[in-house]
Amino acid sequence: MTVLDETYTLSNGVEIPALGLGTWFIDDDKAADAVRAAVEIGYRNIDTAQAYGNERGVGEGVRTCGVPRDELFVSTKLAAEIKDYQHAVDAIDGSLAKLGLDHIDLMLIHSPQPWDDFRGGDYAQGNREAWRALEDAHLAGTIRAIGVSNFQQQDLENVLDGARVAPHVNQLLVHAGNTPSELLAYCASRQILVEAYSPIAHGAILKNAEVRAMAEKYGVSVPQLCIRYTLQLGTVSLPKTANPDHMRSNAEVGFEISGADMDLLRSLRDVDYGEHSAFPVYSGK
Repeated sequence: MTVLDETYTLSNGVEIPALGLGTWFIDDDKAADAVRAAVEIGYRNIDTAQAYGNERGVGEGVRTCGVPRDELFVSTKLAAEIKDYQHAVDAIDGSLAKLGLDHIDLMLIHSPQPWDDFRGGDYAQGNREAWRALEDAHLAGTIRAIGVSNFQQQDLENVLDGARVAPHVNQLLVHAGNTPSELLAYCASRQILVEAYSPIAHGAILKNAEVRAMAEKYGVSVPQLCIRYTLQLGTVSLPKTANPDHMRSNAEVGFEISGADMDLLRSLRDVDYGEHSAFPVYSGK
């Protein structure tokens, strides 16, 4: 048994593989090949989003990979700009059509605010409306689990207040150097599973001398150490790559980080995202 066989169970009983393939920055015309390569290696958890512009390619990869659909876990995300019920309903139908699938395993609200106002204005009512659309699709059976992404505690409380279905997942920026411990604890207290995106800090962590030294101590690469760290935090880890060699390496994380080293990684607070700071999620807001 490897990490690719490990799963978590969501609060509604749905199982989700612990390690997934992130597809941000994989072009639509390359996404199908990336998905097929990942599935051949053993990945069963594939994560995309409307904003990535590659749902069509991801869906093609899922449909042509040779593995039965019910053995795969496919996630996508409602565009962050959609903050009303009808546009959310239409967008859910749009994702199903682009993916070419009759159901989605997990769909998230990508952000509590539109990207051009990230951590900005008040979109509480819009998030409740988008959530209602996800609930309706979930209760109709076209989405097996629903959740959110980039939601802080107050954003979660807004959705939970009056929700018919509590979020099953919150997908967050989590990596050594950015561990939101209080938010992780809050999600755990509400049975909301956290998925860690950018577990390798969009590459920024590769330059950290402390992390490099720790990886050498365990005889692993920095990405392997960072992926293992997020798994030991109890999160789903979603490293993104189109490179099959990296996919294989990212799954070779069968070692254990000691409690003391986990504490060291948890306490790291120094990550410079460099050019990627232009993206809202890395902007420090």
